Amino acid sequence: MTKSDLVEAIAARGDLTKARAELVVNCVFDAMAAALEAGDGLEIRGFGSFSVRPYKPYHGRNPRTGQPVHVPAKRLPFFKVGKELKELVNNSRAIADLDLDSEDDSAND
Repeated sequence: MTKSDLVEAIAARGDLTKARAELVVNCVFDAMAAALEAGDGLEIRGFGSFSVRPYKPYHGRNPRTGQPVHVPAKRLPFFKVGKELKELVNNSRAIADLDLDSEDDSAND
């Protein structure tokens, strides 16, 4: 799903114009980015939590040339999935796996 798909889904579900739905999506993403930029965590119950993790500098290598490269210290966003979302995804995958197994069985007949 792309950002424009999300805007369309929100517009349809919330009975909003696409322009207003896009404003809502942009406001939510901007607020999330601002919180992470400030070093704050973000928790959405049932969905997951976002945090910022610091990483130490290290020496890597350029995969193309093999030359050593210094990678500076950085802070990156990290997402930890919530229990409800994890269960939702796992259950839908189990259903898809069952569908694939039944198709394989019918192909063998």
